[in-house]
Amino acid sequence: MSNPDNQVSRQAARERIRAEREREKKRARLRRQLVVAASVIGVLAVAGGVGFAVVKANQPTGWEAAKEAKLVTPAHTQGKNGTEILLGDRNAKETLEVFEDVRCPACAAFEQSAGKELLKDLGEGRFKVRYTMYTFIDGASGGEGSKKALSALGAALNVGPDAFLKYKSALYSAKYHPDEREDLYAKDSELLKVAADVPELKGNKAFEAAVRNGTYNRWAMEMTALFGRKGVRGTPTFMHGDKKLVLPEIPPQQMTQEQYNQLARANFRKMIDKEFGPARNGGQNGAQNGGGQGIAPGEKDPTSGS
Repeated sequence: MSNPDNQVSRQAARERIRAEREREKKRARLRRQLVVAASVIGVLAVAGGVGFAVVKANQPTGWEAAKEAKLVTPAHTQGKNGTEILLGDRNAKETLEVFEDVRCPACAAFEQSAGKELLKDLGEGRFKVRYTMYTFIDGASGGEGSKKALSALGAALNVGPDAFLKYKSALYSAKYHPDEREDLYAKDSELLKVAADVPELKGNKAFEAAVRNGTYNRWAMEMTALFGRKGVRGTPTFMHGDKKLVLPEIPPQQMTQEQYNQLARANFRKMIDKEFGPARNGGQNGAQNGGGQGIAPGEKDPTSGS
């Protein structure tokens, strides 16, 4: 005959064993669930990381991103997206159009030799000047110096027309203008070094911040999109209305730099006088020192259109 106490003890032991097995099964199920959950989270994290990387890889950078940045147009501009830079005496009846690229060596040669003649006519109110700035040399030679310099010119124009004209002359000067193959103007430090020679820009914190922050990068891209305007694909080019002016070439021959400059000035004067007639001496209608007053806001630009 069995002992009731022993039976109770054995029954209690079996219950404890069964309960322990159930707890173990629950712990095992919980471990499996945690492993599966961790695996899913890991997969999602990897997938998310890959997705983020793909999104980042597909996001535009540099100048492509500038195309989508907020458009900030410099003061003293007009027209669609501020791409009309029209300077000079607003009462001048004629407009000379000038197409340039800051990295262009031919533009630098013109500016260094005959650039002051153009600014003299502009300052005397003989005509207004519309500047169309290209950046095609960046694509032709590689780099971003044309676009960076154009953005910096936008910052100078925001300061004032005189600052723009003086800074442009400094960028083209023999002192600073680099070889076409050297992308020196891609560096903010170089652009600011040149600006230190312009009284309106030297120590100008707002100008310096605009250069470093690329405030006018989007505007520079809008200007860049004008390439081919009026059929112009080379620089420097001069136009009066739809007429392309012809600057006489200087024949290759041995000469000093000053002799070359004298010929270049004479050739520019010949081209301008032929198109606009003899200059009126002593004109005082324009800004002094070759500066420009710009066109009043809302005033129609006679060169607007194509």
